[in-house]
Amino acid sequence: MDEKKPTTLTIGQKSGVVHETINHLKLIFRLMGDSRVNIFAKLIPIGAMIYLFSPVDILPGVALPVIGALDDAAILWLGSYVFTELCPPAVVQEHLKEIAGNMNVNAQDEVVDVEATDVSDKQS
Repeated sequence: MDEKKPTTLTIGQKSGVVHETINHLKLIFRLMGDSRVNIFAKLIPIGAMIYLFSPVDILPGVALPVIGALDDAAILWLGSYVFTELCPPAVVQEHLKEIAGNMNVNAQDEVVDVEATDVSDKQS
């Protein structure tokens, strides 16, 4: 029987755009609820969300369909970036550690090393 070679391909839990986006959204929600963050800084993500749902648009989607969607995404990204930059760095690091602590799982604990044998129903 051929021996299987262990693969070196490992996909970590902390990889991927979707995972990073979810963690960034968690960070923003945590910072919005933190009393140590300036109230005026909290207006930035609120303003970005208002712009997203507002009928007023800098580049209308009717005239420029692709660019109309990109400006909304750019405003959301810029708003979240500026907001996290204006928050106190110690507070941001504290929340990032808490978010990472909730997702901190050792990949070696999830691997089960077993041997399998085929058992046939025939009795010789």
